[in-house]
Order: sequence, then structure tokens, then C-alpha cells
Amino acid sequence: MPACGADGKTIIVTGRLDVEKFRSRERNNIRVEVSMPYTPDGELGFPDEATSDLLDKATEAMQAALKGKNTAIMTGIYTGGGRRDWIFYTFSTEVFGTFLNRALAELPTLPLEIYAENDPVWAEYDEMLAVAPTPSDED
Repeated sequence: MPACGADGKTIIVTGRLDVEKFRSRERNNIRVEVSMPYTPDGELGFPDEATSDLLDKATEAMQAALKGKNTAIMTGIYTGGGRRDWIFYTFSTEVFGTFLNRALAELPTLPLEIYAENDPVWAEYDEMLAVAPTPSDED
């Protein structure tokens, strides 16, 4: 789903829609944003092929590590403007940190920036849904 960043450039948004089971658990009220800046390839702000491959490997590793677990849920991925942001909701930053280190252990050290805050109403998730069209919006 394309959206626009503050600078007007395209941001590709990949959002997860099947989150109600996880969202309804009151304990999953911490939003963690894991970001990786990269040097944009051209004016559009997207990564070059090698960086894109690395970002995809990181995404796949995190998704595989979460499969069948209640550690966290990845609700969105934003790519563009020289950065990729992975958005998660979890119940513990300590548990999340352990998950992240294990998930990315096979990859080279990445220049990640990590931010966490309490978000019991899932405000960021609702904002993502508001700016990015869902499949039913595109019919």
C-alpha cells in the first residue's frame, strides 16, 4: 500500500489486518519500532538491490521467529525515504529484545534504531489503517 511521507515521497506500507486476537489482549500494549536507515538509491528514496535483499532477509527472519509465538506481533512495515520501519506490539521490551537478537543473529550487524512506548489503544496501528487503503477500499 503506498502512502506519502512528510516530504511527499512515496512510502510503501505493508500492514497486517488479522490482529484482533492479539490486540484484544490488554497486556500487548507496548509498541516497538525497529528502524534501519539506508542510503537511498535515486530520488524515490528506496533501497538499492543489495540493501533491499538484506531488509527482506531481516523481515523474513523476524517473521519466522514470531511464527507460533506470543512474543510480539508485527503489524506494519514502512519502506521509503531512506529507512525501513518494522512496527510491533508486545507485552515486554525485555522479552522483545531477546527475540530480536535471536531472530537477527545470523545476519550481519545492522544499524538498527529501536524505540518503544506504551500504546494501549494501538494508536499507531489505527493511523496506519487510516492512511493506507485496505483491500476492500481498492474494490
